[in-house]
Amino acid sequence: MKAAPPHWPNTIRGINDLPPADKDAIYQTLIPAWVYSMFGISPDNMIDGAPSIRKRCPAGSSTVELSVFHVAGATEPVIYLHMGDTLTSQLIVLLVVINDPASPRFDVDVDEHGRPNALGTRVRNIRQEQRALESGLAPGQARRGLRIFRSAIPVFENFIERMGHDRFLIEPLFYHNAITFERYGFAYTRGLQKMKAIDRDFLPGGCLNARLDGSTPFRHPNAWQTVVGRSWAIHDGILNEPYTGIQMYKRIGIDAGVTTFPGSEW
Repeated sequence: MKAAPPHWPNTIRGINDLPPADKDAIYQTLIPAWVYSMFGISPDNMIDGAPSIRKRCPAGSSTVELSVFHVAGATEPVIYLHMGDTLTSQLIVLLVVINDPASPRFDVDVDEHGRPNALGTRVRNIRQEQRALESGLAPGQARRGLRIFRSAIPVFENFIERMGHDRFLIEPLFYHNAITFERYGFAYTRGLQKMKAIDRDFLPGGCLNARLDGSTPFRHPNAWQTVVGRSWAIHDGILNEPYTGIQMYKRIGIDAGVTTFPGSEW
């Protein structure tokens, strides 16, 4: 594997326009060293004729998708990262998924006919979601996570810094994602007041708390007490509007100390 060039472009588009060997070496630095030992792979491994680490970053594109596969025949990656440039040339993480491949799978990411459903944000697979809920998973989780995102943040921050940036953006798809990112030191560019209002309204006497009436498996009366419980209720439509308009950012090496659900339990 070629070493990454010393001087990097400051946009994903700029990296994607580099010669293939250079951009491949740059994106390879996004893979923490422990990934190789954890899954028994190397940067140059091939699995059934395909690379164990696959990158989609064509020239002219402003996004990159990075997928790590652990065994031959795997139908989905254990690690998936999708990131890109904003219109103002900031860096934004569009989606990151880290799965435990040994854990049971729940088809919450497809509808009843097996068609992709944007992690249940377009069409829900209620039966699979209920199974995931009963197993302790949060909305959008097809498998249990490996709980290694925190240890990957320094690697990602180093990548961002070498591109000449001091922060990056992320848009949480679900309520529990936002709370998790708070714990990792993120702050809000948009949505802080909305998150605080959600917390107030889930407390006893609040309008969201009153809607936890047990009318569906996702609206248990005690759901307000936990991050996952709240997230399932929100995914179930308890806000009476989509969970959107939230954007967060992380400054390199800084914990913002933001907490919108004090004393929360997962």
